[in-house]
Amino acid sequence: MKRNFEENLKSFGKHIKKLRESKSKSLNSIAFSRGGVTSATLSRIENGQVDFKFSTLINLAHTLDISLVDLLKGFEYENNPEER
Repeated sequence: MKRNFEENLKSFGKHIKKLRESKSKSLNSIAFSRGGVTSATLSRIENGQVDFKFSTLINLAHTLDISLVDLLKGFEYENNPEER
């Protein structure tokens, strides 16, 4: 069964949360220490509640202090264009 767009956002959010937690960082400590993404935005991303721009993805990588490649590594996106 293919995932729809919202399920992909939720899955990506869980992936981001695991990355953040692997650094033993809270939402606030990462957002305030690195800048780029606020704790509220990061929370919405982690909960799959926001569709974001590419620039936010770049800021998110900066905020987590990782490359874009590492940010996306391990995330399995399922494409289902009919769901869009």
